[in-house]
Amino acid sequence: MNLKSLALILITTITIAFSCSNSDDPDETTNVEKLKPFGVNLAGAEFGEEEMPGNLDQQYTYPNAAELDYYISKGLKLIRLPFRWERLQNELGGSLETENLNRIKEVVKMATDRNMQVLLDLHNYGRYRLNNEDVIIGTNDQVSIANVKDFWIKFANEFKDETNIWGYGIMNEPNNMLSDTPWFSIAQEIINGIRTVDTKTTIVVGGDGWSSAERWIEESDNLKDLVDSSNNIIYEAHVYFDANASGFYGSSYDDDGVSPDSGINRVKPFLDWLKENNFRGFIGEYGVPDDDERWLVTLDNFLAHLKEQKINGTYWAGGPRWGPDKMAIDPTDDTGESDPLNGAERPQMSIVEKYIDAD
Repeated sequence: MNLKSLALILITTITIAFSCSNSDDPDETTNVEKLKPFGVNLAGAEFGEEEMPGNLDQQYTYPNAAELDYYISKGLKLIRLPFRWERLQNELGGSLETENLNRIKEVVKMATDRNMQVLLDLHNYGRYRLNNEDVIIGTNDQVSIANVKDFWIKFANEFKDETNIWGYGIMNEPNNMLSDTPWFSIAQEIINGIRTVDTKTTIVVGGDGWSSAERWIEESDNLKDLVDSSNNIIYEAHVYFDANASGFYGSSYDDDGVSPDSGINRVKPFLDWLKENNFRGFIGEYGVPDDDERWLVTLDNFLAHLKEQKINGTYWAGGPRWGPDKMAIDPTDDTGESDPLNGAERPQMSIVEKYIDAD
């Protein structure tokens, strides 16, 4: 074989290898190619937190097919699905509870049938409820890092072969964690545990300090040192526009000092951090009340900015238990109850439906 022929073979081999490594197949999505759909939180399975585990379809429930149909009709292809650790694992270190696990699998199956993605969100704030008290992970060995790691190993093992899991949201809004058991250490062990059973699925890491985008540097800068053997982490921040960024919206637009660019300003520290470290990011919660049209302008500007920066997110919130809540986005009937099939659309949807993906 002459040198010219050998060179041609080498070039062809490299070209084929490069093409395979940049596949457009969603199942082979790489760290850079992750799809970026906008979507909605379908809350309800985390309700009734004072009663754990509570009674399914009484204190809490899961999304139904009508809701998924409504949101896919709006082009929203990502569901952030909140659920509680205590309901999936009634005893620390024990097996997963079958009824709740199957309900989550039903939601995943309904989403698969509608070409929707699901972000599985452990909605526990860095705690586990024992004897009617929220116990911070690491407290007096009652709830340990090993416990939450055990949960995620078992839970990820149930979903590792699903084709539409956008990510594992390993903890919603950790906050006020113990100095000797910081969120960083907990997150690292959860990542290590998941990767023993699932090397493919994206791991979504919420920031410390309620996942505040505005306070990201003060609260969460150390998360840049997390190590994932699969190099497949997305960092999650939350952004609300009221004065204390809590999302309760207890005051008016004017009293809270809100402007059309409040959301853009609030998210800036998080976006700057992502760029500086070449990380991927996601805004897991944002939302506005329906009592002043100016809130919609602030939301519109915020989502336009996210799309420009190629960052996607999920609105807080939809779901059958919200009823006439001022931030809810499910259509409602004449009594204010959720009715995705025939209800009147909420004002926020006029903005949310404009943003389908951030690619």
